[in-house]
Amino acid sequence: MTHPEYILTLSCLDQRGIVHRVSGFLADHGCNIIDSAQFGDAQSKLFFMRVHFAVEEAATADTGLRANFNALAATMQMNWQLHDARKKPRMMLMVSKIGHCLNDLLFRYKSGLLPVEIPAIVSNHTDFYQLAASYNIPFHHLPLAIGASADAKRAQEERVLEIVQTQQIDLVVLARYMQILSPAMCDALKGRAINIHHSFLPSFKGAKPYYQAHERGVKLIGATAHFVTGELDEGPIVEQDVERVDHAMDPDTLTAIGRDVECVVLARAVKWFVEHRILLNGHKTVVFK
Repeated sequence: MTHPEYILTLSCLDQRGIVHRVSGFLADHGCNIIDSAQFGDAQSKLFFMRVHFAVEEAATADTGLRANFNALAATMQMNWQLHDARKKPRMMLMVSKIGHCLNDLLFRYKSGLLPVEIPAIVSNHTDFYQLAASYNIPFHHLPLAIGASADAKRAQEERVLEIVQTQQIDLVVLARYMQILSPAMCDALKGRAINIHHSFLPSFKGAKPYYQAHERGVKLIGATAHFVTGELDEGPIVEQDVERVDHAMDPDTLTAIGRDVECVVLARAVKWFVEHRILLNGHKTVVFK
């Protein structure tokens, strides 16, 4: 017999007895902890916790579990979420004309390495509609012309958000979607949109970042996955990685290496999100790996 499994995430002001009260609550409600992780931030004075547990008593219902934990959480002023561990989050991918991250995520999804559902791919170009079709995923072409007016941009973003709502999207991934989202769009997707930035640090912005890096003679190139905010490429960082390069490599080689890093970094960030391992800590994140 298999038991229902849940993942509880929470944050609150650090105080004595949090782990004791949470574990005690779960034991009292017929739950068995599978794994647990916690972190106390000395600077923000906040405590973060992720608990994966199974409900082993049939009498414990989902609604009752949530209602009873809400009462406990209120006494400790917790921000908390309870996720069904077996429910696959619904992810929407957005892409423009560079497809390495899109292709990588689709392969991981099809291979079962990413436990998600992908009900939509959105693009301002038509380059990848055949790729979407090969995975039997609906492709939405929402063009946005260069120099488009504010009204046109607003209308296009409203259509994107309509897809997010109708498809009940849990996570939006900007898999090299080369459009700047409006502040209103960023607010609507707060905490559930991840972008990949083609640099270990926010530098070398523009159309050909690896050519700029080559001209500067960099020795490390990398990528940063972060949450989308109204401040361009300044959202809370989820994951980063780098690769060492040298003077003998030309710009195309740097580009190829950089794109490999982007794929890996973005895939890690997405996997941690759908496994409910990321908690926001102000402008930073706590990632329970």
